[in-house]
Amino acid sequence: MKKASLLFFLLHAVLLMAQDKKSYLVMHKNALDVSYIFPEEKALIIGFGAYHGSAKTEDAELLLLQSVLSRQDIDYYFAETDMSIAHYFNEYLTTGDEALLKDLIVHYGTRVPQERTINVLEKWKKIKAINDRLPQDKKITVLGSDIIVTYKYTYRHLLSLINDTAEWPLAQELQKTVATDTTDYSAKYKSFSKNQLKAFVNDFEINFPKYSRYITDRKMFDYIISAIKTRQLTDFNREREMYTNYMKLRDMYNLKDKKQFFRLGFSHLMKHKEGNSTPFFSMLIDNGILKKNEIITVMGYLTKSEVIWDEVFDKNGNFVNAKTEGDFGIGDAPYEYFKGIEALKTEAVTDLCIFRLNGKASPYSAPECTDLIEVIYDPPQKIDYENACTLDYIDYAVLIRNSPASISVYTITQSKK
Repeated sequence: MKKASLLFFLLHAVLLMAQDKKSYLVMHKNALDVSYIFPEEKALIIGFGAYHGSAKTEDAELLLLQSVLSRQDIDYYFAETDMSIAHYFNEYLTTGDEALLKDLIVHYGTRVPQERTINVLEKWKKIKAINDRLPQDKKITVLGSDIIVTYKYTYRHLLSLINDTAEWPLAQELQKTVATDTTDYSAKYKSFSKNQLKAFVNDFEINFPKYSRYITDRKMFDYIISAIKTRQLTDFNREREMYTNYMKLRDMYNLKDKKQFFRLGFSHLMKHKEGNSTPFFSMLIDNGILKKNEIITVMGYLTKSEVIWDEVFDKNGNFVNAKTEGDFGIGDAPYEYFKGIEALKTEAVTDLCIFRLNGKASPYSAPECTDLIEVIYDPPQKIDYENACTLDYIDYAVLIRNSPASISVYTITQSKK
């Protein structure tokens, strides 16, 4: 009898919680469109991310970015890339050079090929249009705290900081490599560019007194040298390096009181440890750099959608096509789905619907509520969340529905060769 009563009580509690979430979401949902007003004006950092590779994710980001800008300035936009690629995104925003943009997308997407898409390219064109409309003293600067993706823009960035290479033989060698532009600039294996940069760094450090007078920005030059040395290690923690690089940029750009918008992958944006994993945003809070309420995480969730998956190349390295996924890889499959996503699907009013989870008396603040954080797998995978709740990790959820897979940028870059 006692066991039956306990089961009844637990079932009743679960039903009440489900009803509570339903009524809460009804009151805290909005279409994410041009009329949406993002209410978080006090946050110093706003981060947006989702699983990579779906077209409407870029639309969601742009709508969120424009909503934020309608009420406040954004000083810095952090892309999921290294500082040198970010530097040349700034050049694109200034010049509008679309050949540069296409090449940036190819290299930017080397780490996450699902970002190497026409959709991301078009997003940057729209970011430029947004930036062009801002007053000169309100324009956005792009930064990147990630580890080096490829070395192409590392080369160019280093050389842009040297005002005279006449007495610097290995800098001249870098110039020759950039001029011929035939290497793959890979940072993943012992490539020609990796070895050439290793020799350049060693020579610079040995002959620092000789070369230092030719450097126009010592802080940035030293930052890049340090980034090269890190990338050439055989073992490093990417989240830790993102944090370390961010702290350097925080000092260089005086970010302490600046408004920042981050577009990163899902796992980097979580504000709390997930099992043994410590995300980048969590490090900022755990180390006292920012308070939890000074960072707002907006997470996207896909349903009835597809993502670009694998790119297929022929034996000569020419792009053939791209495979897509509409089940595995979107976080809403029968054997791989986010706990609690059904509640969002039930209440969504449009294909892009934003839910404020951090409102007063939010059921997502209940201890051990891991909705929208925990992924249910078959077979099960266990992660210890201890007493953490959804709001320890994120603040808003965007349900992205009926989103087609993004389209590989190679469909336009290789077709015009």
